[in-house]
Amino acid sequence: MKYKSQKVAYWFFALSMLLLTLQIVYGFIMGFARIGMDGLHEFIPFNTARAVHTNLLVVWLLSGFMGAAYYIIPEEAQRELVSVKLAYVQLISLALVGVAAIVGFHLNIWEGRKFLEIPHQLDYLVVANVLLFLALILLTLFRGKRKTTTALVLTMGLLFAALLYLPGMLPFDSQVTDSFFRWWVVHLWVEGVWELIMGGILAFLLIKLTGVDREVIEKWLYVIVGLTFLSGVLGTGHHYYYIGVNKIWLVVGGIFSALEPLAFLAMALFAVNMYRKGEKKHPNKIALFWTLGAAIVSFVGAGLLGFAHTLPQTNLYTHGTLVTAMHAHLAFWGAYAMIVFAIISYSLPNMTGRKLYDGARGRLAFWTTNIGMIGMTMAFGVAGVAQVYLERKYKLDFMEVQNEVSIHFVVLLLCASLFAFGIIMYIIDFVKHGRPTDEALEIIEND
Repeated sequence: MKYKSQKVAYWFFALSMLLLTLQIVYGFIMGFARIGMDGLHEFIPFNTARAVHTNLLVVWLLSGFMGAAYYIIPEEAQRELVSVKLAYVQLISLALVGVAAIVGFHLNIWEGRKFLEIPHQLDYLVVANVLLFLALILLTLFRGKRKTTTALVLTMGLLFAALLYLPGMLPFDSQVTDSFFRWWVVHLWVEGVWELIMGGILAFLLIKLTGVDREVIEKWLYVIVGLTFLSGVLGTGHHYYYIGVNKIWLVVGGIFSALEPLAFLAMALFAVNMYRKGEKKHPNKIALFWTLGAAIVSFVGAGLLGFAHTLPQTNLYTHGTLVTAMHAHLAFWGAYAMIVFAIISYSLPNMTGRKLYDGARGRLAFWTTNIGMIGMTMAFGVAGVAQVYLERKYKLDFMEVQNEVSIHFVVLLLCASLFAFGIIMYIIDFVKHGRPTDEALEIIEND
């Protein structure tokens, strides 16, 4: 059964598309700056562009996750959202946080903590926003007719993401202590609880798209949750190698970082195995592409490329280089961006009633974005390895090395242009679907 309150999700997805577009714009600003074309430096210096680029990533993904929850939870709980009006209030406040943060970065009103640069005054609005979101989701779930494992894992991921934001709000005089707790937010989000969110969305989509029995799919979820907590929590140690903590973290971080790819491998095997078992031939092939793609690309980007440079013996040389950017771009794209694209591709036809998923534009968007991102990852990787050898091995000056590797950013910009073309195709499809309608959401589907 579809529920009219699910159309709230559309507007969160629309905000995601807007913020993603801005993120790509700032990515191009940085890319051109890296090859010497830095004409905007007086207005948008590199450090500002980087802060905007990375923080927009977080906000648009959170908006996508929230939209996914507003679509999935009513259907899983078999009841309408407890308050549509408050959901729109929460959407507006989330958009205000994003706009205020960008303005703050341009006015140099920001924190000096990497990846947590949002002005401290906005932290309280973030907390209020997330508390309202969680209240709506939890009340809907617990007042519903059923409580599925899929919904509970998704909700648990969202709840833990909210709780783990709090350590990032605490002020510390010690740089070591500050870095120690900062990674509780950054690492345990992207390599911990966000994996639970991904797992919940992935399970929901596989149930809908493959027709495999819910019990079979949800048993896999327990495996993914277990692997995530086993490896992800103590895997935080690979950020502690060089910040002044006890050397035991070299051992703990090394061992559990080596285990982190297992959670993503389980997701990839999970998705492919369910697809092969599935007897249901769902017509929305684009949603299936994005779903399977998310599971496979996340294993390569987050799992294999993460493992490639987190062991202490390797990280000694690669730490703080473009090798990290190589891993980060493909990891975020595969694990989180693609799963957001998957839930959007699945839900849009259901919310709008327009079955546009069989067009060439959707397939073009899928392939060009992925080919472009793989090209960007390779360019970052080659530049990163060159940087490691020139800077860490041969002791060349940092800026001299940046000049030497700038040619690789020409290749990166070409690949980024292909990626951006794919995103434009996807957004055109998004707009072509039109707005959600109550009539479309009255359609009854077999669960």
